[in-house]
Amino acid sequence: MASHAEKMKEVFNKDIADNFIAANDKQTGLSEFLGIQLVEFSPGKVVAELKVKPELLTPFGNLHGGVMSAFTDHVLGCVCYPHMKKGQWAATTEFKLNLLAPVSKGAVRAVAEIINMTRTTAVVQIRMENDGRPCIAAQGTVLIMDPR
Repeated sequence: MASHAEKMKEVFNKDIADNFIAANDKQTGLSEFLGIQLVEFSPGKVVAELKVKPELLTPFGNLHGGVMSAFTDHVLGCVCYPHMKKGQWAATTEFKLNLLAPVSKGAVRAVAEIINMTRTTAVVQIRMENDGRPCIAAQGTVLIMDPR
């Protein structure tokens, strides 16, 4: 029986991953406003970055928890697409987020890894660091939806 890592390699579509990275400059909506950049894909894994900007800070000078939540949700879904069939989409059903440390400057680097994926769901673990210091630990689930 193939290991999880071997299964991820078997179904990884590098073209889809490359297209996601190439589309960094063509984002719209919340991911554009937040400035999320997908940096690197590999089987079962995505690395992304978010630069801290003044408009994302609370009155206390820390990155808003809602920003961190949106960043978590974004990478939770993105990591799945290179492993899905054309036309499918990932719908977040839940995630749990632990805020480990405040963020007030620099950049946040997220690493999202698929820890289990079936035909209809994926469970993803997300770790984030701010300038080398852990700031988020999260885990979530997405439904893999077929085209309508």
